[in-house]
Formats: sequence, structure tokens, C-alpha cells
Amino acid sequence: GGATLGYGLARAGARVLFLERGRNHFDSGALRDGFPEHAAGAGTLQELAAAGRYPDPVLDTSDRPRRFTPFIGTGTGGSTALYGMALERFFPEDFRPDQAPGDSDLPRDWPVDYSDMAPWYAAAERLYRVRGGDDPLRGQPAPDYPPPPELSPANAELFDFFAARGLHPYALPMACAFSDACRTCQGYLCASDCKLDAASVALRDAISQHGAELLSECEVTRIEADNTGVTGLVCAKGGETVNLTARRYILAAGALETPRLLLSSGNTHWPAGLGNTRGLVGRALMRHYVDLYAVFTRARPDGNALVKQLAFNDLYNKDGEKLGSVQSFGLLPPADLLVRDMQRDIRDRHGALAGALFGAVAPILRAGLGWVLRRTVLLATTLEDRPSADNRVELAPDDEHGARLAFRYAIGPSEAGRIARMREAMAGILKPYRFLLLKQAENNERLAHVCGTCRFGTDPQTSVCDEQQRVRGLSNLYVADASVFPSSGGINPSLTIAALALRLADKLGATPND
Repeated sequence: GGATLGYGLARAGARVLFLERGRNHFDSGALRDGFPEHAAGAGTLQELAAAGRYPDPVLDTSDRPRRFTPFIGTGTGGSTALYGMALERFFPEDFRPDQAPGDSDLPRDWPVDYSDMAPWYAAAERLYRVRGGDDPLRGQPAPDYPPPPELSPANAELFDFFAARGLHPYALPMACAFSDACRTCQGYLCASDCKLDAASVALRDAISQHGAELLSECEVTRIEADNTGVTGLVCAKGGETVNLTARRYILAAGALETPRLLLSSGNTHWPAGLGNTRGLVGRALMRHYVDLYAVFTRARPDGNALVKQLAFNDLYNKDGEKLGSVQSFGLLPPADLLVRDMQRDIRDRHGALAGALFGAVAPILRAGLGWVLRRTVLLATTLEDRPSADNRVELAPDDEHGARLAFRYAIGPSEAGRIARMREAMAGILKPYRFLLLKQAENNERLAHVCGTCRFGTDPQTSVCDEQQRVRGLSNLYVADASVFPSSGGINPSLTIAALALRLADKLGATPND
């Protein structure tokens, strides 16, 4: 959001300064082409930061309080530097979702509809050079994508299998240059520059071609404001305090950090936090329910081949109920990292003894899981979760040393039922293939698609930002990330974030003196 918006404004003539808490990955010294935990064996906070990863623990207070470091991005490109490059449009109905009784305690309608977003989707697809196929179920003019690479044998086998079952598979739209060495990497910084992320596509050109400037390793610690607008920023850079002022300010720190910064910047004019007169900042946290299916195909997957290639949406609306999308997942982290995470999760949930017992069988599990990952194609299901005011981001309690922020998130009964029905539908579709279901939907650590914590809308009673993404009550402060989503859809959020950013750049306008 931030890089795309800044690019749009700089291209139009505005003077743009990017403030990046993390590192500048254009410089040498970034850890690329692998997971820092695997390369160094420990994954220290410094190594995480060098690899574009968010380096700080957060506190989950939902059930048994526990700290973990979320798998999201920090540094130039943000989380797109790590993403799996799937860029798809929301469906038209995602902007006007049915409001079934008991589904949600907040409205889910967007202040824009698909026709408003269509030209900005197209502009974002051109900017990010998306390549892919046409989803035959969308019922609208197909985007003019360049053709994707040929399907690998294992993906071609699944594509034909799904089509033979009456489903509608298509080539997954990807923001990827597909170089000869491409492995459609995700979870770490790309070493071959074939990942088309916000840094390589938008930020670099904003700086090199349109005069924008970047201050990296510069953290905004506080937003200063009076009763009508922002008056300045207090930043920390290189051990010093830096004060900055501008005509307009855009927050694009993500749906965890954006509300945290608003809440922590309260003053006499805004005692509950900036923009928080109705207590909605940080509320309506959504994260998507994602499960993984390791499918044993007859064609043996090649670990060096393209593996993230197909999708289908036959379950997006099934029998009048919205379930979700299905797409290739790509490669998981190495088995030793996955087993290490499992052991930590068991220790946190069940105590040190359970963690020690798990450790005794970890070598066997590591070998078995490694064999499975080499032998299967991974599919991911993504279900929309509905906004609830009880699911929220909060400031971490003062006695929780080391936790940057806190959040709570609970799955309601109706949502649990939809997760179960999605799993049942997938089991039926995949027969007679053997597959292993890797349940992730209930895991609160899965925050890669987090959204909704500063929702925008037309009703001041139920939204933090207005329809122009401006924080209510503050004339010169805008939000340009997934915080503004009133609902999450069942699709990866990246393209919608970029499209909203280009829309906002157009709404703001710019002149050479702006």
C-alpha cells in the first residue's frame, strides 16, 4: 500500500518521503534466497530483520497468553518482499457481502463496489506485471494477462483432474517475472529479482525516476496531532530523535502496526488514541482461515520446478454459502523449521514436559515430513473470516516486556462450522488422491493476511476512516493498507491493497509543489 501510493503520488509530481522502520533491501547485506532460521540455525532478531522479517514478538491474549514473532515483513517492500506473488481481484459480491443474521456484529459492506475498483485493479495488474489465466467463474470481462509459463507435470495432472470433475481450474495470476532460475519463492527475499513486489515495482521507480526519497531504519514512534489534523511525526533513527512535518501523512504500516501507532499516539485532544472517538481503532481484526493440503500426485513433483501455478473458485460460493478459494501454495519452509515450530507450539500450549516428549520423536517426524513435502503438491484453501469487534489489536500491557503489541482473536461457532464444511468439501473433491491435511485455520499465528483494524466506510458510527481512507477527525491523515478492509473476502488481499492505493493517489491528486 505505502510503496504503491507513494509511487502514484511521486509520478504525479508530489514530493514524497518514505519512512521505513526496517532495512533498505536494495543495499547489500540482505539475507536472500532462504529462511534465516535455516541458514543460521537460530534466527536471531537481527537475522530476521536482515531477511525482511518482522523482528518483534507480539502477545496473543486470546486463550492461554503466549508470545510469538509473526511471519510478516518489515523493510522495503513490507510483506510483499516475502509474499507468494498471487495477485487476484476480489469478486463483485465481496464488496456487498450478504449480512446473514449472527454472522457479524459489524457491517461488511464496502464504500466502493467492483465497478469502482475495476480500473484500479487493471492499473495495479499492469504495474505489477501480473501473468496468469482467466477464471471462468467470475462472470466479468477477463483481465488482459500475459500468458503464464507452461504447467509442470504435477500441476498439469491436478488441473486435468479438477476439470474432469466438472470444476473450473485456471492458471493462478502471479506478480512474477518467471526467470530461468525462478522457484516461485515465498517466505524469504528473492535472490533473482523475479519476484515483483512493492519494492522492486513501485518503491524503486518512485525513488529513481520520480524524485521520492527514502529514510530506512527510521521508526515513527509517535504521531503528533491537534484536534483537527496531524502536526508532525516523532521518529527514531540511529539512536537519535527526528521530528518531521508534511502537508499530508499516510499510514501504511499494516493492520497490526497501523492501529498500534494510532492507539499509542493519544493526547489531550484524542485521549483514547488518534481517530478512536468511537473505540473502533484496532477492532474487527481479520486474518483468513488457511489450511494446506499435501496431495500425492502420480507425477513426481520436481523441487526445482515451478510449483505455484493453479487455482479454482468452485467453492467460493457453494450451495448459497460463501466458503473460499483454492490455489497452489508453493513450497513450505524446510521440515526442520516446521518441526521446530511444532515443538514450540506444543510447549507453549501444554507445558515443558509435553515439549520435551515431542522433542524425543522430532527426528522421526522431521524425516517423515521431509519425505511428504518432496512427494506432494501443496494446495491452500482461504476462507473469509467475518469482522467482530471482539477480535482486536491492543497495546501490550506494560508488564509484558518484549511484546510490541497484543491482540485477541477467537473463532465463533458459525465460523468454525464453515471451516469444517470447507474441509469436508475438499476431501470430497480430492478423492481418490491420497492427501495430508495440515490444519492451520485455527492457528492464531497465521497473520500473513491480517486486515480490518481501521475499517473505512460511509457511516461514522462503524468506521475509522471515511470513503477516501482519511482518518475521521484528522484532515490530513490517511490509511493505505489492509487496515481499511470492512471485510476480508476469500482472496489474497495484495492486489486489492495495491488497487486501493492507486485509487487513493488519484483522489489525493498532486502538483509539483505538493
